This record gives sequence, structure tokens and C-alpha cells, in this order.
Amino acid sequence: MDSTNCKLSVAIVYTSVSGNTKELAEVIYRIFLTRSVVIAIYSIEEFSLSDLSHYDAVAIGTYTWGNGDIPKEMLELYQAFESISRKDITTAVFGTGDSIYPMFCGGVDQFRDMLYVHTNLAATLKVELRPQSQDVQRCEKFVESLLLRASMHRYPPVNAVMSQ
Repeated sequence: MDSTNCKLSVAIVYTSVSGNTKELAEVIYRIFLTRSVVIAIYSIEEFSLSDLSHYDAVAIGTYTWGNGDIPKEMLELYQAFESISRKDITTAVFGTGDSIYPMFCGGVDQFRDMLYVHTNLAATLKVELRPQSQDVQRCEKFVESLLLRASMHRYPPVNAVMSQ
């Protein structure tokens, strides 16, 4: 990322089989467009893992496969975050699922737990099936949480810098 650019750089990386998670990613993307950030959205097939370090923040969107598992197409991204272990990258994870399954949005939970250990995790969002109008406010809070955490990490308060 160009150090002369003061805007946070954010990537949304998602996978979707039914279209629900893609729709949720697009809702979140539209909210980011109203903020003062550089935003990019990628399906997992379009995203190069080597680009992870180019972003201040990454929002990951996943569905859940089988009995609460991460879908196979997301495993490389999961392993990349697990191996880089970079607290300077702020992350968030979102996904869609069906609460009739015992591990509702289990893929989101697995990403959340790993990201908490290896990155600067800011937020988690789970949506039942496809996003509804009542989910938009939750998406806005998700975006705000991610941006706040990323901003605080990139630009720590003056008191925190002076006390070091």
C-alpha cells in the first residue's frame, strides 16, 4: 500500500454456493462505498493470497459446509492467515447459514477463532439464509467495527504513542 495514501485499504474476500453469502458481501461492499476507504471485493477464485499484505483490513465471507465446516475453496485463505500470524492486519468474518443445522455458521466460527489468535479480529456477523432488510443495520455495525479497529491500529491514540 502506498504510504502517502491516508485512506484505509480494505478487501472483501468471499465464497458463495447458493448466492446468499455473495449477496451479503455485496451489501457490506455497498456500505464500505459510503465510507472514506479504498475498497475491493473478490470472490475467493479472484483473490491472490500474495495480496493479503496489501490491505489494512480484510473482511472474509463464507458459507458453512457439511457439519459446520469451512468450504474447501476457503481452506487456502484460512491456512494463509494461520501461517502469516499478522496482528497488523485487521480482520472480520461474516457468513450465511441455516439455523436448522446444529453448527449454524460453523465456518464463520472456525474463521473467527483462528483470526482471533493470528490477526487483529474486529467483528463477526452471521445471517440466517439470505440478507433481509433488518440485517442492513447489523452490516453497518460490522463495517463500523472493522473500520474503527483498523483505524485505531493504524493510527493509535497520541496518549498510547507517548506512553511507549
